[in-house]
Amino acid sequence: MDGLMMDRPLLVKQLAERAEAIFGEREVVARTQDGVERSSYAQVVERARRLASALTELGVEPGDRIASFAWNSLRHLELYLAVPSMGAILHTLNVRLFEDDLRYITTHAEDRIAFVDASLAGAMPSFEATEREVVMPDGPGGREGALNYEDLIAQGDPAFEFPDLPENTAAAMCYTSGTTGRPKGVLYSHRSIVLHTLGAGLPDSMGIREADSVMPVVPMFHAMAWGIPYIATMVGARQVLPGPDLSPRGLADLIESEAVTWTAGVPTIWNGMLELDPPPDLSGLRELKAGGSAVPQSLIRGFAERHGIPLVQG
Repeated sequence: MDGLMMDRPLLVKQLAERAEAIFGEREVVARTQDGVERSSYAQVVERARRLASALTELGVEPGDRIASFAWNSLRHLELYLAVPSMGAILHTLNVRLFEDDLRYITTHAEDRIAFVDASLAGAMPSFEATEREVVMPDGPGGREGALNYEDLIAQGDPAFEFPDLPENTAAAMCYTSGTTGRPKGVLYSHRSIVLHTLGAGLPDSMGIREADSVMPVVPMFHAMAWGIPYIATMVGARQVLPGPDLSPRGLADLIESEAVTWTAGVPTIWNGMLELDPPPDLSGLRELKAGGSAVPQSLIRGFAERHGIPLVQG
């Protein structure tokens, strides 16, 4: 006998729809080369609907791979929500890989469209496998023949309905780096993303709260930023996306100016911040999480003694 309670698939679109319905006025902030952009969950999800609609008009079908070559930004968050929710697969490209690896990855994945931040337009090689490129205007820069992201948004339907999908449908794709041989692709299903979001949001895991201002320093092109954008969206936390400036001083200034309460990144980032002189005011942080490699005890002690902040191994 089958149970009848909550008989529905686990889908990324549910995270977007929850944020839209419950936390629509909650702010989402991103720093770009041109300054700070401010939006809200209602605006982000509406633009995700517009984007999904425009991609459908371009002929994108369920299962198609859509690449992103971008920093942690508002538009990248819109891609995180729009592409999986329409049934396509978001393929986040590591902007620090060699050109040969990037060309291999995009060809192997059969990416149809590549989205690129304008600030990275000069760094992204040409990809023979992709049919189109779309430039996201986060600063100066362009690509010959590329579509403009904002033009796509303007053409899209704000009332586009995300379809129901089987929960084991592929939602996102990452490729390994630093491993032996060629990079290897990993596919995330909708089910796996939602379950990870629910589990990672628990108090003894990342413990992100609605009241938090969350700054994911781990890149959105690396392991889906440890799932932080999805967790913050689910609980309605304010997101502060740092964009291209990942210097210790730049991140410290953003923590201060945007009242960040929770952040996460690799130990190298936090080592650099600990060495800043004069030291920044990080008193608003309730937790700083580090992962990706072992966190030195000296780093944990340093933040506790210098800033009174618990640095937690992720």
